[in-house]
Amino acid sequence: MTKALFEGLVLDEAGRALPVTYVGRDPAYVLVEDGFKYHIDARRVDEQVLNLFREHVQQNEALVSEGVLRMLGKDDLFTKVAVDQQIRNLEQHFAQLFEVGIPEQARRYLGMLGFSIVINRHGDVVDLKMPPAPIDEQGL
Repeated sequence: MTKALFEGLVLDEAGRALPVTYVGRDPAYVLVEDGFKYHIDARRVDEQVLNLFREHVQQNEALVSEGVLRMLGKDDLFTKVAVDQQIRNLEQHFAQLFEVGIPEQARRYLGMLGFSIVINRHGDVVDLKMPPAPIDEQGL
């Protein structure tokens, strides 16, 4: 069974969190507008968000790689090659995410950092709020 990746983080345009339900085996975000419940395919919404992430990572591949190496506390060539390879294979990781989901603790933490996804009743992502980027040691 697939999971709604961003459960608790998806909002309607009025800022209300959308609950998740299942239509058969497929998760759906439930958006209520004018008393009508729209069941929006969670995979469609989640794929839009993951595509935005992928684009952002690809545009900033060097910075992402450097940040991961810093988090790991390693800067050797073999670790860098491994990290770069993982970044290039994001699609494979995204496919696995739909099977296992994002842990509830991680989703709550993202919410506390200010991460949210705003969708309309058609299931289009109209706004993606990301946590502010940390300021590096030099204040840049």
